[in-house]
Amino acid sequence: MENSFEDLVASYIENKVGISERFLSADLANHLKENLINLNKNSLLVAAGIGNTQLPSYDGAIRSDSIYWLDRKHNNVFEDAFFDQMDEFVLYLNESCYAGITGYEFHYSLYEKGDFYLKHLDQFKNHSGRKYSMISYLNTNWQESDGGELLIHQLNNNQKISPTQGKTVFFKSDELVHEVLVTQNTRMSITGWLKGA
Repeated sequence: MENSFEDLVASYIENKVGISERFLSADLANHLKENLINLNKNSLLVAAGIGNTQLPSYDGAIRSDSIYWLDRKHNNVFEDAFFDQMDEFVLYLNESCYAGITGYEFHYSLYEKGDFYLKHLDQFKNHSGRKYSMISYLNTNWQESDGGELLIHQLNNNQKISPTQGKTVFFKSDELVHEVLVTQNTRMSITGWLKGA
């Protein structure tokens, strides 16, 4: 597991975008995906908003995915295993990089065919708590024709990242403008933010 942490940090230092192909085990990713599918079947996902949780707005012309917030209060064994791994990663990050992370928040994210999220930053203008963005993908057998890539905009170096299962992406929330390109297939992930004071 620590090797996947090192993958994220080393690639982040090199390119401002950390990527680990093996952050989530296949077993955990499959269980989390099953959770998300069941939540969707039971109509428990909600339209994703724009802006912070105190002042959300909804605009399907900017963002069209659906979400469900993760919480240890749900007592779901697989979500708790994900949180345990995040606790270990935060400890690793704070000890090796003095990152000052004090908490996090994560939600499931579901994009149906035709869904997208236009260019944006993850840091709110009126609140600077989000320090790093993290996305862990839950899509098996993803093909290039399925679209749905994460497109990260950098000076002279835009980076297109396919949402393949087990892969995790990590970058500073206030630094990189990014978007989710139109998906042609159901696209699932856990998306969230490592937070500091």
